[in-house]
Order: sequence, then structure tokens, then C-alpha cells
Amino acid sequence: MADHEIDLTIPRCWWAGRDPEMILYHDTEWGVPCHDDRELFERLMLEGFQAGLSWLTILRKRANFFHAFDGWEPETVAAYGEDDFARLMADPGIVRNRLKVRAATQNAQAFLRLRDELGSFDSYLWNWVDGEPLRDPTGRVVETIPSSTPLSDALSKDLKKRGFTFVGTTIVYAFMQSVGLVDDHVMDCFRYHAEDGRARSTLKS
Repeated sequence: MADHEIDLTIPRCWWAGRDPEMILYHDTEWGVPCHDDRELFERLMLEGFQAGLSWLTILRKRANFFHAFDGWEPETVAAYGEDDFARLMADPGIVRNRLKVRAATQNAQAFLRLRDELGSFDSYLWNWVDGEPLRDPTGRVVETIPSSTPLSDALSKDLKKRGFTFVGTTIVYAFMQSVGLVDDHVMDCFRYHAEDGRARSTLKS
């Protein structure tokens, strides 16, 4: 991704703006289907840490988060104790919110229980969309992109029931957009047109 050449003349989703890190994230990650359990865990955690902050803040701290949380390996994070909590709370490279830092360990434990029960977090997530990214057949514009949907409501509720926290419906919908469960690139974005040839399900919103 470091070699990604940024062309500011290419039409993109409005939120990418002109910041190179945001553009890189938009062009190479946002909305791309993700099926790696460790990465899915990382990105769900980052969405939780983003609550109340800008996504650019999280992107700029992402490498620090990765290092501080031991590569976001769920088994390692699930075993964190008070020494780890103190270490993280003293780390200026991450978002030092006590509740969010505590939540990472609780969520890692819930993640491992879910994986033990169902085989993988990937299969659990993608079963919610029948294995295919959801896309609004009429096309997205800024005004029609929601902050949550009945589906994110249901997924949020189920995650909470399974012991996850910082997984409210707005956080969950942003996560669904990020990892490709939902394709919300707007119609005039080059990524929307790049994905036109792929089979899509109908977005239920």
C-alpha cells in the first residue's frame, strides 16, 4: 500500500477528502471484503476506539495500536492483565480511554468464545449477508448512506449478547462498511464503478 499512487483528479467518496492517509484507506481497504479473523478483530476494535473521534485520528495511530496491542492477536489481548492495562494507559501513541482499553480484552475473550463455538469470526460475520457484500441496487449518494440499518441493529444486539462491548449499531455499521459486508461507495466514486462487475445482494436497509 505504500506504493499506492494518489491521483487527486480521480472521483472518490466525499469523506476521503485530500489527506493522503484517508485517500489510501479509501482506495485500498474501505469496502474491500475481508475474511481474515485477526484483521477482522483488529478493525472492529479500531472502530470502537474511533467512537467520538475522527477516523483520521485512528488511522494516524494505527501502527501504534498494532504495536501496543501485540499485533491484535486475540489470544494475546484476551490474556491481558493489570500490568498490560497500565502499560497501555501510559502509551501516548494510542487512544488512552480506560473503558475502551478494558473493552479490548473483554472483546478478545468474547471473540475467542465465538470462534470456538462457530469455527471462525469470518463465517459468523459473512453469514449475516449470505456470503456476499450488500449493495443498494439504486446506487448510493451522500444523502442515502445511513449511519445504521436494521441489519446492523441485529448484529450489534447479537454481539452484545455474546459479550462484546463498544459494538453499538453505528459502530457496527461503520465496521460493516469498512470490511466489505456493505458496499457504500457512492455512484460517482471510481471504486463504485470498479466493483460494478461483481455479483451483489440487495441491501436491506
